[in-house]
Amino acid sequence: MINRRTALAGVASMFGASLFAPLARAAGAGPGGDIPIISEGPPSVRVFTPAQRAAMTALSDRVIPTTDTPGAIAAGVPDFIEKMLADWASPGDRVPIIAGLDAIEARSMRDYGVPAAKASAEQQDALLTLAMNKQLPEASGFFEPFRQLVIAGYYTSEIGMTQEREYLPVPGEYNGEFLYSQVNKVYSS
Repeated sequence: MINRRTALAGVASMFGASLFAPLARAAGAGPGGDIPIISEGPPSVRVFTPAQRAAMTALSDRVIPTTDTPGAIAAGVPDFIEKMLADWASPGDRVPIIAGLDAIEARSMRDYGVPAAKASAEQQDALLTLAMNKQLPEASGFFEPFRQLVIAGYYTSEIGMTQEREYLPVPGEYNGEFLYSQVNKVYSS
């Protein structure tokens, strides 16, 4: 089975030059270097207030919701995001995420009268769309780093590697006439 570091390096290559700095640091760190291995424990410090954490959790579930496979919450993405921001981010790296969550929270209260975490799925989607389209000035740098954190956290989790994708340590036979309609899962190795 591949480990989270190897999976993170693979996911990081997907984002290319626009990779969020904490993810780049974590993906590039390895044994024998001066950067420590990603620990499996809790974050070294709490990054989010309870309201920010609740909003971040709800919004991460909107980026990768539960369908026929578990979603971001079941995969532990909120814990991953807090771990990345606590242990791999500089204070400046945290600013767009925290400012974005605060801006989304304020907009949710203004438009819907409820905290972002308690907004309906459609309202949360609308809030994320505003952030994605840079229509929340205070959250202009939020969406892309947040999306990268959610995707990286999901696809480097055990759920992402084994239930969303199918892990084959040795690929099966080659069939050049395999119909696309028969594809069930994307394979990782």
